Amino acid sequence: MKYRKKGIKKEHHIIEDGEDLLQDLIKKGLVKSIIPGRIKTTPKGQPGKVRLTYQYETNSGAKLLLKKGSTVQEVFVITSTPLELKEYIQKVYGKNK
Repeated sequence: MKYRKKGIKKEHHIIEDGEDLLQDLIKKGLVKSIIPGRIKTTPKGQPGKVRLTYQYETNSGAKLLLKKGSTVQEVFVITSTPLELKEYIQKVYGKNK
């Protein structure tokens, strides 16, 4: 089932504790819409803190990675300010690409 809730498209689940990080980007006005991708995990899943990394700019915004332990999720965002988004993610979540 596809639907939007507060700017996040709900086609795929979101990594545990990751929705708050994504909602923060919307609240700060850095992104207009979020489209989460599939969740990929390894058989030997490791626990860990949720973190966000900037991957690259796209035609309509940017691709981010949401990670928790050994679980990774691609997240595509619609934004008119990808550079500002990248700088914010690097500042708040550490060194990223």
